[in-house]
Amino acid sequence: GFGYVLKAPKSITHRKYLVDAEEEIKNFSRSCALLEDRLEVILLQVAPGTPYDLERLQKALLAFHEPGKVAVEFRHSRWFTPETESLLQRLGATFCNADSPRQKLTKILTSNRAYLRLHGRKRWYSHNYSSEELQEIADVARELAGRGAERVYIFFNNDFEGYAPANALALLELLR
Repeated sequence: GFGYVLKAPKSITHRKYLVDAEEEIKNFSRSCALLEDRLEVILLQVAPGTPYDLERLQKALLAFHEPGKVAVEFRHSRWFTPETESLLQRLGATFCNADSPRQKLTKILTSNRAYLRLHGRKRWYSHNYSSEELQEIADVARELAGRGAERVYIFFNNDFEGYAPANALALLELLR
């Protein structure tokens, strides 16, 4: 049951802002394909400075070998539109529900996978989630599964002070 989740290079997402990145995405995608059936998901983090441009996003997603294995994390709320959700649904791509000081956790589901990325609520990367917050996250995961997510990926990115392992174990207990 072990699989890999990879993150698209910053050169694609934060330097090129997805513009003219198709060749680089194809090269990265070919490397990812070496993992064969062990490749679960590729995270495409859209930088906060990326202008809202659905055509740009669509070109980038279509450059991946399997757009349906891509989860997209938007770092700016301008992307939270029905049109964005519709594009992801058409391509089978996954909306990454992020939890951060700037973004409240959502329940958006655009494919048969759900992806939760937990950065921390009060401080980026070093927030110790409370029992109540972990229960809320567990409830969101269950709801997404109930709405059709066959797999729910949950990643803690609150590791600066070592909170991620303990939070992950506590969440695992809540989900059992």
